[in-house]
Amino acid sequence: MVKAIAKSLLDIEAVSLSPQDMFTWSSGIQSPIYCDNRITLGFPEVREAIRDGLIDLIKKNFSDVEVVSGTATAGIPHAAYVSDKLNLPMNYVRSKSKSHGKQNQIEGAESKGKKVVVIEDLISTGGSSITAVEALRTAGAEVIGVVAIFTYGLQKADEMFAQAEVPFMTLSNYDELIEVAETEGKITTNDIETLMAWRNQL
Repeated sequence: MVKAIAKSLLDIEAVSLSPQDMFTWSSGIQSPIYCDNRITLGFPEVREAIRDGLIDLIKKNFSDVEVVSGTATAGIPHAAYVSDKLNLPMNYVRSKSKSHGKQNQIEGAESKGKKVVVIEDLISTGGSSITAVEALRTAGAEVIGVVAIFTYGLQKADEMFAQAEVPFMTLSNYDELIEVAETEGKITTNDIETLMAWRNQL
């Protein structure tokens, strides 16, 4: 499944590799890879495979889940697909509270006293996931895990999740994606060296 998801992400260009002409992330980081999993929404077969993969991770590792929570904005649709299939309540978490109305940061199902799994589209440094976890905990939820479509495998993310004491799992990852890209002839041996050196320096 890991390689199949990686191939799908490459095929629909939800993940793009450009070792010779770096992308600029919103954080300012120069990167040879760019991931936009919102693109998966336009491909029913891919998004269904992602939904079923996330459900499999949840059933195997967090079977006592009571509420599914999506991170705003890209985690929301996948959380909706998963919660619908599992027939579970769902909510989503904003990056910060609204400045108007009830000033909610969490919208949807009540999570106080509930076991919650957070669904994220992408884990880079882990910052947005941990923000959601902390907001849910503040609201009285017991966050039992985070599941995501893809991770860059950055050490910073491992450190943040360890510090927050919450486990995370992903359908696919950077290393598997590079292997698939090489098999598909999308990158060269020199490209692989560049890609691995970039990831290992962060």
